[in-house]
Amino acid sequence: MAGLDQTDGELTKHEQLLLYIRELPVGTRISVRQMAKDRGVSEGTAYRALKDAEHLGYVNTKERIGSVRVDKKRRSRTEQLTFAEVLEIVQGDLLGGSEGLDKTLHKFVIGAMELDEMMGYIDAGSLLIVGNRESAHRVALEHGAGVLVTGGFGTSADVKALADERQLPILTCRHDTFTVASMINRAMFDRQIKRKIMTIADLVEPAARTGALRQSASVSDFQKLSAETGFERFPVTDEWNRVVGMITSKDVSGSPAGQTLDKLMTRRPMTVTMGTPIASAAHRMVSEGIELLPVVDRQRKLVGVVSRRELLRSMQLEGKHPELGETFDALMWEGFAERRDEAGRLQFAGLATPQMTGPLGTLSEGVLTVLMQQAAARMANDLRKGEHILQNMTTYFLRTIPIEASIVIVPSVIEASRRHLMMEVQVLQDGDVMARSMLTAQTIDAL
Repeated sequence: MAGLDQTDGELTKHEQLLLYIRELPVGTRISVRQMAKDRGVSEGTAYRALKDAEHLGYVNTKERIGSVRVDKKRRSRTEQLTFAEVLEIVQGDLLGGSEGLDKTLHKFVIGAMELDEMMGYIDAGSLLIVGNRESAHRVALEHGAGVLVTGGFGTSADVKALADERQLPILTCRHDTFTVASMINRAMFDRQIKRKIMTIADLVEPAARTGALRQSASVSDFQKLSAETGFERFPVTDEWNRVVGMITSKDVSGSPAGQTLDKLMTRRPMTVTMGTPIASAAHRMVSEGIELLPVVDRQRKLVGVVSRRELLRSMQLEGKHPELGETFDALMWEGFAERRDEAGRLQFAGLATPQMTGPLGTLSEGVLTVLMQQAAARMANDLRKGEHILQNMTTYFLRTIPIEASIVIVPSVIEASRRHLMMEVQVLQDGDVMARSMLTAQTIDAL
């Protein structure tokens, strides 16, 4: 994955600014006005470069702190929130201790008890959620905890000074304590779900170097870069570094050395962003027969590439782990237990709960569809055929399923190959078939 290896012309002002930001020492505060003055560019140009650097992970911007050069690392898998994230979640205000906003908290404590009892739960790295109780604010800070004051209340100047001294934030918001606790809990569940999903940002390092060619470059430029890197396909960019095409050795074969690439390249290539899930990118590459995908930012400017081999390796290393967090699919499937029949065939048994019902008081067709998809996915995993992406599903709803009925979901394989899987899933109640689906899926491990 890469930065940009230019083969003609000099770096644009935007690229020069990005390079300048990347070379700043970690921890350096960055001012748009000062950068524009130092580098001899407009403030608008400096601002755009700063935002792109933030998108690439080299700059972190926090309210009331500003923009700071940070160490670009792979996305953290920790489930801990920072105090700054809590401040954003509750839409609150900072009263003091701004230097501690980037610290993480490992738990939060509801201050709905006497002070002495409360102190048994407060330790360093926790967050005390409490109302207008200044004594509790002070003691929490003294014990290394941050404070979130609910109900829109503030605190005294002495407590704010203590927060600044200890570099521990004290926050305030208009919500009541129960609402705040619910908001933070929800955010933590959502965070678990997001952190479970691997994205292109987890796979590649945008600061690395890769090959790229301008559309005005020639076949000889392609051959030279191919000899230097050992690769036979490269993204093609315009003068603003926007991806406009892809070029391969097959495209240039038989063309004169002076022929420009804009006459030979494949235009409007498929691209991905840093936030694209790896599984989604892999599926697109398999379905379209693509070996290399350009990775672009919000303006379609090139920040690197990702190959099919890299995607496969990352998915293999990631392995299969239980899903974290309360997704709707996970909640629907929660009450179903795996079992085997006398012939050893996989089955799943559970109840049609009240939450699964539709407007007629019977099991919702949407829920039933999800349950059959879940059963098919588990059958695929049981066959050890790798990860799959659903391509087609035809469902027949034969009878309605009443509330609190016991149902059994029975998946079976019709055809399995290295790249594709065809399955049938039946839903049974008291031995009768209530619904049936035919599904086809593509194996994305078979890259």
